[in-house]
Amino acid sequence: MISVRDLRKVYPTRMGDKLVLDGISFDLGMGERLGILGQNGAGKSTMVRLISGAEKPTAGTIKSSLSISWPLAFGGGFQYNLTGIDNIRFISRVYEQDFERNLAYVEEFAELGPYLREPLRSYSSGMKARLAFAISMIIEFDCFLIDEIASVGDARFHDKCNHELFERRGNRAMVIVSHDAAYIRDNCTRWAVLHGGKFKEYNDFEHAYADFKELIGWKPPPGWPFVEPVIA
Repeated sequence: MISVRDLRKVYPTRMGDKLVLDGISFDLGMGERLGILGQNGAGKSTMVRLISGAEKPTAGTIKSSLSISWPLAFGGGFQYNLTGIDNIRFISRVYEQDFERNLAYVEEFAELGPYLREPLRSYSSGMKARLAFAISMIIEFDCFLIDEIASVGDARFHDKCNHELFERRGNRAMVIVSHDAAYIRDNCTRWAVLHGGKFKEYNDFEHAYADFKELIGWKPPPGWPFVEPVIA
């Protein structure tokens, strides 16, 4: 179980303190998939980084009896002067994994070819995300944090990711952040809207999505309902 209580995050800026998360609380157990809807800058990725331990909260607590992945589209834990292979070797040592087996898996899954032998500083953001996802799959975490992985790669790569996560690891806990409302709808069992620093949970996606559109002032484009909405 992951238990988040009264989570608060403030960033200092030139214009004063910026309150991003304001008193957020929720629990997440094994097998539950929490999807979070929110605009750019709402704090979705910040929350994911806090849960992962990549950042510390300003106030509040995050307690967990589950092992938690790093954000799957976040390469902040990698060494950018090292090659992809060296990073795989490092992670394998930290988690006491078999390096050769892990290397073979990442080579096949990430499809980075000779770039695995290049320093990560030469990678595009999409390549870093592919590597981060593949390396995450070699560690059997209890909870996976998924931050916009749906925007990485082509449809075939998305299918590979979805198979690894939602079929092979469907019994794990997950926190999913995405601008793709359909991805959130189809792959989650619980939903929440993050807006103005506040966090509200829903048991029904359509209710969550309707409230989200109202909060951001979304209006249907000409031709609606024949045009799908785009979430900015």
